[in-house]
Amino acid sequence: MRMPSSCLPHACERQSGVPFWRCFGAVSVALMLCCAVPAHASFLGFLGASKEAPLTRIEEAAGRPEIANLRGAIPTAPVRLRFWGFDVYDARLWTPQGFRHSQATRYPFALELQYLRRLEGGAIASRSLEEMRRLASISDTQAQSWLKAMREAFPTVNEGDRITGINVPGEGVEFWVNGERSGEIKDPAFATLFFGIWLNERTSEPKLRAQLLQGMPP
Repeated sequence: MRMPSSCLPHACERQSGVPFWRCFGAVSVALMLCCAVPAHASFLGFLGASKEAPLTRIEEAAGRPEIANLRGAIPTAPVRLRFWGFDVYDARLWTPQGFRHSQATRYPFALELQYLRRLEGGAIASRSLEEMRRLASISDTQAQSWLKAMREAFPTVNEGDRITGINVPGEGVEFWVNGERSGEIKDPAFATLFFGIWLNERTSEPKLRAQLLQGMPP
């Protein structure tokens, strides 16, 4: 921003007869006061933001029935999946204290996918089965049963929709869509392979896996 010539120290001295050093001091104080107001406001805003951050996470969990049941679960930072240059979804885990990803299905935890584009529910189910078959051999009978159950649980999603899978140790997986329970598959083997899409070392998205598990014990 350019300062008006009338505010310059020498101009001040010529126009008012006030000595240069006094004029310059007055201008300096004025500039300091002008800058101090927004800086002070920004500092208070920063304090407010840092103070509210923990509450935001707590309030989010309390307002989400699928997460509220996972007492003490802590979310990871969202990790974005891109495919052929397109944003597909943001993934994050909600895990309890002491969670070890090598023994993931022993813990109650959640995998949340927030979609960034429209996808057909049937396509989500089919792709999930393909990824599970990368990890283990699945009989045709079992595959058809799981595919049918996933198609019933996964609706067509639009940008902003959220599908969350909850691991129920020793039982299987519950599915929730935007906070509404949409189905379940009671099969521990399914849970291992389904969550393995993101957590197994043989995942097709090793970079996403590394980001999701960053800082967690194996």
